[in-house]
Amino acid sequence: MKYRKLGRSGLKISEISLGGWTTFAASVRDPETIRTIVSLAFSAGVNFFDMADVYASGEAERQIGAVLRDFPRHHLVLSSKTYFPMSKDPNDRGLSRKHVHESVRESLRRLQTDYLDLYSAHRFDSDVPIEEIVRAFSDLVSQGLILYWGTSEWPAAKIQEAVDIARQNCWHPPVAEQAEYSLLHRYRVEQELFPTSAKTGVGLVVWSPLAQGLLTGKYDDGISEDTRFARLPQFTQRLWSEKNVQRVKKMKAIADDSGLTRAQLALAWVLTKRQVTSAITGATRVEQLEENLKAAEAQLSPEAISLVEELFAATPED
Repeated sequence: MKYRKLGRSGLKISEISLGGWTTFAASVRDPETIRTIVSLAFSAGVNFFDMADVYASGEAERQIGAVLRDFPRHHLVLSSKTYFPMSKDPNDRGLSRKHVHESVRESLRRLQTDYLDLYSAHRFDSDVPIEEIVRAFSDLVSQGLILYWGTSEWPAAKIQEAVDIARQNCWHPPVAEQAEYSLLHRYRVEQELFPTSAKTGVGLVVWSPLAQGLLTGKYDDGISEDTRFARLPQFTQRLWSEKNVQRVKKMKAIADDSGLTRAQLALAWVLTKRQVTSAITGATRVEQLEENLKAAEAQLSPEAISLVEELFAATPED
């Protein structure tokens, strides 16, 4: 496993990371399976584990916390996020100072740790003054409850504004943006976030590098009832099309010539981007994790990169 610095911060995280969005609690409920997957990831060099309070209403944090408490804390980079509603209470949502400060303590309790290495604003909140958001997260750093803070799916202009506000007030600026990025979802990241990252020093951690599994080839013959696309229709509507299915099928020849599976090719391609610090992956089976981990070892030829980027050309409709 290789490690990259998160933007201009001093934090180093594994190129391949493990997330809990659609895996822990959503798909995997057996504690022993979870322990096996997490232990294998850690033994392979994965040090970055990404959660959010909203994942299965806190259950994902509880499940992985029960496993990671047995690992050396100083070897782990634990991440969580807040923004989405956690109850019907009007203050139990968003990025108000109240919700941010109360949410981090709940995440720490569920994860069974004293601090988070990275804590992120899961979406931008237009109902809260951005000064209040930046100050709330900066205060958590000053209090030692978190070491760094970041954003997730924020507009590039708002990331720049947050950095500027922090610097003007001598507050702690965000160091990371978590964005969706894959061969099927390139345009916004490459056209907007790459330049913003270079200008601000905010590092990029990307999620869904396999486009919810579409890039693995598992949907070549359609959507079956037990798949992620069947459970998450919002992604089916956005990613699923006959054009994309045909492109994924054509991708197999490029992967075969590179000695890789399509999943490994998609992940290895993401990691060719120097702006990307880590690709967050999910796994419901050990075999999936083992396949994904091999992508960190892959060396793509310039020809393979050119072919796959031509096949999945970035457009504003991504």
